[in-house]
Amino acid sequence: MEIFSNFPLWASLFAIVFAQLVKIPIQFIAMREFNPGLAFATGGMPSSHSAAVTALATGIGIQEGLGSNIFALSCVFAIIVMFDSTGVRRQAGEQAIMLNQLLKDFSHFVEEARLWNSKAEYQKREELKELLGHQPIEVFFGGVTGVLLTIVLHTLLF
Repeated sequence: MEIFSNFPLWASLFAIVFAQLVKIPIQFIAMREFNPGLAFATGGMPSSHSAAVTALATGIGIQEGLGSNIFALSCVFAIIVMFDSTGVRRQAGEQAIMLNQLLKDFSHFVEEARLWNSKAEYQKREELKELLGHQPIEVFFGGVTGVLLTIVLHTLLF
């Protein structure tokens, strides 16, 4: 089965897993919070999206050459993904923060105004996902993670 010998694919998948798992100790060191759920969450340091696409591009560059069309395609793909992480997705996260605050403020207002008596319904309300995108530094270190991991993996395996 050829898929098991596809180095760029496996380097990219390894970079995703590594970047997601390393978020836990980084968060613990920075905030003194142990949150294993970060391994399955979007956002945070480093960007697993950036790690994945840069690992993919690096793996393709190593195997196919830096002058190949597929390397050019993977580089453009990586740039778009990383740009999106710091742009649209980050702004959506910022808007989610504001909307969640508005929901909390509105709920507090209603509670005070009418002595909110159906609290069970309020407690079931799900907040919008706030940690969607990345700060530029998170994208940068995600990209560095992907490139370095791929080079190390290639050195160890080939």
